[in-house]
Amino acid sequence: MRALSRYFAIALTCLALFVSMAWAQSAQEPDYDAWRKVVDRATEAIDNDRASEAAMDALREQLVGWRDTFNSESSRTRISVSTLEAQLTRLGPVPEGGEAEDVTDERRQLQLDLSAAQAPVRRADLAYSEAEELIRSIDVLLRGRQTQMLLELGPIPLNPQLWWPALDQVLDTFRVVALEFQSGWRHERLSHDLGRSLPTMLFYLAISFVLLSQGTKWTNAALHMVTRERRELSAMRWVSAFALSYGQVALPMLGVFAFSKAVYATDLPGLRGDVILANLPIMTFELLTARWLGERIFSRAEQPLLPLNLSAAEKAKGRRASVTLGAVLALSTMFYKLSRYENWTTGTEAVVFCVFTIVAGFFLAQLAILVSRHANTMRKDEESPLSATGQLIYMLSRYMILVSVAGALLSMGGLTRGASYIVFSSVRSVFLVAFLLVAQRVIQKIFAALSGRGADDDGSLGAVLTGVALSILSIPVFALCWGAQVTHLRQGWEALTTGFAFGDLVLAPKTIFLLIVVYVIGHTITRLIQSFLRDNVLPKTRLDVGGQTAVVSGAGYVGIFLAALVALSVAGINLSNIALFAGALSVGIGFGLQTIVSNFVSGIILLIERPVSEGDWIEVNGQMGYVRDISVRATRIETFDRTDVVVPNSDLVSNTVTNYTRGNTVGRVIVPVGVAYGTDTRWVEGILREIAEAHPMVLANPGPAVVFQGFGADSLDFEIRAILRDVNWVLTVKSDMNHEIARRFAEEGIEIPFAQRDVWLRNPEVLQGDAAKSPETAAAVPKGQDIPSPTPPDFEDLDADGDADGGDAR
Repeated sequence: MRALSRYFAIALTCLALFVSMAWAQSAQEPDYDAWRKVVDRATEAIDNDRASEAAMDALREQLVGWRDTFNSESSRTRISVSTLEAQLTRLGPVPEGGEAEDVTDERRQLQLDLSAAQAPVRRADLAYSEAEELIRSIDVLLRGRQTQMLLELGPIPLNPQLWWPALDQVLDTFRVVALEFQSGWRHERLSHDLGRSLPTMLFYLAISFVLLSQGTKWTNAALHMVTRERRELSAMRWVSAFALSYGQVALPMLGVFAFSKAVYATDLPGLRGDVILANLPIMTFELLTARWLGERIFSRAEQPLLPLNLSAAEKAKGRRASVTLGAVLALSTMFYKLSRYENWTTGTEAVVFCVFTIVAGFFLAQLAILVSRHANTMRKDEESPLSATGQLIYMLSRYMILVSVAGALLSMGGLTRGASYIVFSSVRSVFLVAFLLVAQRVIQKIFAALSGRGADDDGSLGAVLTGVALSILSIPVFALCWGAQVTHLRQGWEALTTGFAFGDLVLAPKTIFLLIVVYVIGHTITRLIQSFLRDNVLPKTRLDVGGQTAVVSGAGYVGIFLAALVALSVAGINLSNIALFAGALSVGIGFGLQTIVSNFVSGIILLIERPVSEGDWIEVNGQMGYVRDISVRATRIETFDRTDVVVPNSDLVSNTVTNYTRGNTVGRVIVPVGVAYGTDTRWVEGILREIAEAHPMVLANPGPAVVFQGFGADSLDFEIRAILRDVNWVLTVKSDMNHEIARRFAEEGIEIPFAQRDVWLRNPEVLQGDAAKSPETAAAVPKGQDIPSPTPPDFEDLDADGDADGGDAR
């Protein structure tokens, strides 16, 4: 036991010693003397501007390493500075009456320690700024060189005097490659090294031969097994077929790697052969990917992954153009590396890359024409506009044609480097867009397979969001297609992960992601608590439905506020940093969002005071209906027409609101009725009272009342006034009472009068005159005679009623 304890103590001591050594090593200050030498060398290289691009890239990488070192040193030493500053802040300012001597000594010592701790921080920050400025200067220098190279006007490649020298120089390069291979072969034979490396070389050559010759056949056989005798492919089979189809790229690529390993197993390749072998995987990838994308886009299958409205001949043409573009792209990559190594003349470069640019532009234009035809077939009819997808495809085809024409013209005009840069970067970008289209379709199939919706599913929201994320992730690849360096992308990624500073507030993707995750968790917990309160706790209390809804809504508001507060705190965002922003937001709320804030506060008042609750029957602003929902901004009322009326919360607080069911459902019904003059009023009152008391919805206490309202113009007016136990049935009760009143009055012989009016005609002679001029009167008069005119009566013959015969003109 003692031995075990002793061994354990020794192990702990060794571990502590190792940790202390590691900490001491990590805490070691940077070698600023060595840094000054690097600064001098970088300054001289930038001032002279003579170093090659490779040397500049190496120098930039070295500066980036020093910059990271200084950043780590500043972060490490800043911890002690923060600790000392916190201690001084805790001491506070010196009081007016002075302070104790020991406190003064402590304050003085802390200030001295703070000054000593701030020195390495300032030194590291200065060195970091210097490294950052040197890196920026190198970037500016390299961008200037690249721009000058692309815009430099070289020899005209159409000049026949350049053709034969360019051909001789290219052939000389390949003759030198062959000579290097022959000399390497003789060296291997003389040194007897070939026998030792021959088994390894034969092994890799056998693997390469099998993969290159049989890899595509194996892939096609597997695809045939998956898709044979299948009229309708399921989503899972689509995904399986797509994964297998990539074997057309992967297996030959492995064969090329095996071939490279076989050649590198010996000393056969020379310097130029090494250049070709080093770029052979890239060239193979470009060629095979172009062929694979052509097979996917211009598919020969009956059920293509991306259906194109093209004929079989047009699809075959598209596949040939895609393969040719891949071959030209691969050859241009190899010749570009050889030209840099061999230092070809500008005339040779102009001729070689002009040919590549024109050929690539020609086949790129062919693809653009096919894509444009497909875009035009996406119209519903000839006059209808293209959809958003169709417009994007059409714009892509126009861009491809523009690049092909501009590239050919610029290349023949002498801007060979700039033209080849534009054309081949565009070709790579077009292939990348094609890959994204294929990948998006495969993602849709994957989501369809997971959800079981079938192969004809157009994609869910998850598939769309995944496609958008894939497009965003492809932005660095687009940058690489257009000549961006990996170091630049790494620097951009470091800047992105470090975050962007807004004063003292630093926003980084990690911070934003953490904030979103914590808020989503808090929001989910809030919804769970609301559901628990609504379904399990509140129904067991004495609160009514409106009160329960108010409690659930209030818990939601509080939970969301706390979730946002906790998310900000966990993400490390100091709330005092956003005080200025909150002040500006408050001013904006006061001026521009006062209506929204008023409605929000009114909604809180409605939930707390509860003058209106869900389920109440209210009337406001001439609208009558049931309250269905009280939200943050407005209240939704369902009218009796089954329509929803959205009323701002401020109207419910500031305006007059009639609530028919506030607190209870008891309400009054008034049923008016009139009887003919001469009817016994007490008899009518008794009948109406019996009708009211007999209805089951009418309360017995207080009982119904019958009111004799008065003497109307045509009837004796009565009203039944009764209290109902549920006012929501007021229309039904009123209808039932009217039916019963009509039945009882008919049985008792009580007349319900209706309005009667006497019509007096002041000028009856006008009607007689119109009758005399009517077609019937004219037909009764003999031909040749005039129609007699009516003779108006004498005024003295008119009676007091205004007629001539003393009758009653009704």
